[in-house]
Amino acid sequence: MSNKKFLVILGDGMADEPQESLKGKTPLAAANTPNLDKLAKTAEQGTLTTVPPGFPAGSDVANLSVFGYDPARYYTGRAPLEAASMGIELGPEDVAFRCNLVNILHFEGRGYMHDFSAGHISTAEARKVIEQLNLELGNEQLHFYPGVSYRHLMVIKDCPVELAEIKLIPPHDISGQEIVDHLPADHGSPIHNLMLSSQMVIYRLPFIREKLEKGEVTANSIWLWGQGRKPLLDSFAERFGCSGTVISAVDLLKGIGICAGLTAVDVPGATGYLDTNYENKVRYTLKSLEEHDFVYLHLEAPDEASHEGSLEKKIQAIEDLDRRVIGPLIDGLQKFSAFRMAILPDHPTPIRTKTHSSEPVPYLLYDSENELPGPHKEYCEITAANADNHWQEGWRFMDYLINKKH
Repeated sequence: MSNKKFLVILGDGMADEPQESLKGKTPLAAANTPNLDKLAKTAEQGTLTTVPPGFPAGSDVANLSVFGYDPARYYTGRAPLEAASMGIELGPEDVAFRCNLVNILHFEGRGYMHDFSAGHISTAEARKVIEQLNLELGNEQLHFYPGVSYRHLMVIKDCPVELAEIKLIPPHDISGQEIVDHLPADHGSPIHNLMLSSQMVIYRLPFIREKLEKGEVTANSIWLWGQGRKPLLDSFAERFGCSGTVISAVDLLKGIGICAGLTAVDVPGATGYLDTNYENKVRYTLKSLEEHDFVYLHLEAPDEASHEGSLEKKIQAIEDLDRRVIGPLIDGLQKFSAFRMAILPDHPTPIRTKTHSSEPVPYLLYDSENELPGPHKEYCEITAANADNHWQEGWRFMDYLINKKH
């Protein structure tokens, strides 16, 4: 174990577009972030392309890049990464599907994607839904696995190629839109039938029906997407020469870490939303660095606020990250002899579109042993874009963070 510590602090979907209501500033530039701005005065800034051309602008592809893995070589889909986090062993011909619990609004004979998170359904209630779906719709070949809140998995063993390659759209990409144009093209396909069949199974659950009859937003359907077969990632320790941990409320991030041989840490109170336990995340990060050289700390709240189209919540998420994560971390890191810390989003999630985009993301890289008297007064998209550091292959950045290799 080296004396120097390395961190990635990832604010999911934190980058955005200039907002007219913010006088042309982005949420990141407008938010009150004294700790980030203090770091910016002596840190390197630049941009990373985390989503290569031709790939979907998802957190799976983007975070693979930030972890240091070329998506063109390693990406097989989102769901199998989450399966790794959940301890679900996939055979070579098995295919995992992300299974969201969603709320679909039915109006005048049409269905609309009302809430891709089913009203941020609780994990306990969601588990009851998934268990019932597995009881009624599962079989020896098809199984539903409960996850956290609205995020779950479905696995098809020995999955036919036509199902593995079916085009499926993430539900957060179609918020407020009519769903008919985003269902599988073959409306007689097993995937389409499963989505429809799930609605009656879910509605028959008394606690769900009671919530719906009261007008509350909760689960009333599943939405399948992000399918893929088991990925094979090279060892992070062998690639970069250090051991590490992943701290996140999201199975996707834990799964990438597990596939790379990192340790996934479960943090009490971590929710992936504004109510997450930031203090515990900081505490577990510092504790992990006592035993390892590297921590990948992921904060989901900015992305969730963006998907909701809430500028107010996005600014709150960014300010919480600054005040409750960056500030305490800087204080806690002083007990180590030296550290290098990268702060960045995985991808932009513009409030305007409520979904991910593939534009380059701004990064801030602070080195406690090499403070730079740079020209920057703040950390935001504009200052990063105006710097001279632009990584077209963003997956190479991890080697630069840890080993200073371009």
